[in-house]
Order: sequence, then C-alpha cells, then structure tokens
Amino acid sequence: MITTAPRRLHPADLARTASVGLRTRRTRAALSALGIAIGVAAMVAVLGLSASSQAGLLAEIDKLGTNLLTVTPGQTMMGGDATLPLDAPAMIARIGPVETVQHTGKTKSNAYRSPYIPSFNTNALTVRAASLDLPAAVRTSLAQGGYLNAATAGRPVAVLGSAAASRLGIARIHPGMRIWVGGMWFYVAGILNPATLTPEIDSSVLVGYPAARKYLHFDGHPSMVYVRAQTDQVEAVYKVLAATANPQNAGEVSVSRPSAALVARAAAQSALSGLFLGLGAVALLVGGIGVANTMVISVLERRSEIGLRRSLGATKGHIRLQFLSEAILLAALGGAAGVAMGVIATAIYANVKEWATVVPPLAWGGGLGAAVAIGAVAGLLPALRAARMQPTEALRTV
Repeated sequence: MITTAPRRLHPADLARTASVGLRTRRTRAALSALGIAIGVAAMVAVLGLSASSQAGLLAEIDKLGTNLLTVTPGQTMMGGDATLPLDAPAMIARIGPVETVQHTGKTKSNAYRSPYIPSFNTNALTVRAASLDLPAAVRTSLAQGGYLNAATAGRPVAVLGSAAASRLGIARIHPGMRIWVGGMWFYVAGILNPATLTPEIDSSVLVGYPAARKYLHFDGHPSMVYVRAQTDQVEAVYKVLAATANPQNAGEVSVSRPSAALVARAAAQSALSGLFLGLGAVALLVGGIGVANTMVISVLERRSEIGLRRSLGATKGHIRLQFLSEAILLAALGGAAGVAMGVIATAIYANVKEWATVVPPLAWGGGLGAAVAIGAVAGLLPALRAARMQPTEALRTV
C-alpha cells in the first residue's frame, strides 16, 4: 500500500476556498461585516478627529505665538484680593527681552443694550479699561469699525469683544450706535475678532483708561498685563515678572502662559476621546459576535460540504483552516471598509473645521488589526467544531 502525506493548502487555494462561503451568502456576510465596519469606523474616526483637532489647535497656537505671558493680581497674605501697582506695566516694559506690554483694568460697571434692560441681566459681560495697542499684543484684529485711539480713549467710546457683541445683540455697527455703560451712553466704535489666547477679551466691553477714570470711577490699577517676550527668552522673563510687577509683594502676583493652557486643553481633549474609543470597542465586539454567529450557522448549513471534502481527502486541519480563514477574511473586509469610512468621516469634519486631516497609523493599523483579531477569535470555535465532524455523520445530510 502506498500512502502519501496530506498536502498543505496553497495560499491561493485557501483564499479561494475561504471566500466560497462569503460569495454564496453575500447578504449575511455583508451584514456581519457591517458590524465590524461600524466598530472600526468609530475607532478610526475618534482617533483621527482627536489628532486632527489637536493638530489644528497646536497650529493655531503656533500662529498666535507662544511668547505671550499674562500678569494678574493674586491673593494677599490675609486671603483678600491683591492689586497690581499703577506703574506695573511701565516697570515690566523695562525688562530687556520684553517686546510689548499692554494691559486692561477691570471696572465695576456693567454694560447693557439699553437702560431698560434689568440690572441683573448682565450677560456675563465685563467692562474693562484698555491700552491703545491691545489687539496687536493679543493677536486679534477688528471685525468691524475701529479701535480706540488717543482721541477716543478719553471719550465715552467702547469697543466690543466678539462674544460681547453677540450677547448684546449687535451683529453690525452703524454710525451713532450706542450702548448703556455705567449709567450713561457709550458710542460703539468697533467689534473685535475672537482672541484665542485671551478669551476674557471676547466677553469684554473695552473703553479707554481716561474715559474709565472720568465716567466709570475707575481707580486706574491694571488687572491684567499682557507681555510679549522674545521667544528664546520667555522662560527667563517668566521668572522675573512677578518681582518686577510688584517688587514689594511679589507673592501677590500671578504669572501665566496662555499657550500652555491651550496645550493642556488639547491633551484633555485627547484623554476624553478614550470614552468614545470604548464605545467603538463595544461596537467592534458586537460585530465580532455577528461574525461568530455567521460562522456557527455556516458550519451547520455546510455539513454536507464538510463531509464531502473530508471523504475526498481533506484533513481536519484543512477544514479548520478553511473556516478560520473565512472568519478572518470576513472580519478583514469589514475592517477595511471601517477604516475607509473612518478616514472619510475624519477628512470631511476636518475640512469643515479647516484643520489638517490627521489619521494616526495607530488608528487605521490598530483598527484593522483589531478587526482581524476579533475575526480570528470569533471563527476559532466554529472552525474547531467543523473540523471535529466525522465524514459519515456530515454526509447524512447529503
């Protein structure tokens, strides 16, 4: 008797054999692959959108500059609110690497669209005295009208931050437009564009220092000083700002770097994406259960095929490999479709937001790898079950 060892399936034959079940049951296979695709698309989109938004924010920070420092009053030793000296901006301007110093002072007045608005309806607006070159220092510009100048700084004239204009119901300014500030009318000279690094400007009504002292009983103390330093000297300037702004009580001065806060916010956004990744993983798991269900039913429906192949010489290993490959192929097709869907969703949303489209390799590579792994796990038990079938038992259904 001549015996021959069972031959291994050629990869091309294995691929053709594995695709038979999918090609003959297209609707069921498509629905199972759709479950995998949804899970992978969710994971790719979450990681892609998170990376794109972070890249967009960091690009915005780079455009606005990372050399802006802010100086604010802190707390006194007794726990009260401290104040910055009147000459704090002038003293800071004497620091060698400092390029620009601008400042605002918070008044106790409120701003309304008209005197008939209830006093408690402040719309969270703040009336601030502002220096004359503030927009350039905080890297914003005029959306409409003009900014304060030497002539209007002493008159009842105001410039609105972008959010302040919206809350006051002012979409467009016209000659003679006025708002009610501190119990009197102020003319509106202009509206600023959003100030990304300094959001407090957006919700402010800005008036000149002389006007604030004359009409709003302002004491003249700055409450926020904006400092632009040479980029390579930011850290050095940061260390001496507090002592320079208030030499007698440096501990009552707070110094911050707005760009660092935005970088931290970008990191927080990435951390929050973990929640959505969890939802994507759940969807992927549900898709894997769908693949397992499809393969179990496929084994039951194809017992005659299994028996016939076994009687023609196919080994248990061949049968096991066939059904396992079929499950992996089904999951891989769903994973590839999911990656494409996730990338397209990321590209569309990033384009709407005017961000660069960023899809990390971890997103598409990990999504596709997870899909294949889920398919392998889901198809393992049905493959083992198919391999254990005896030819005679399976052929009874022929």
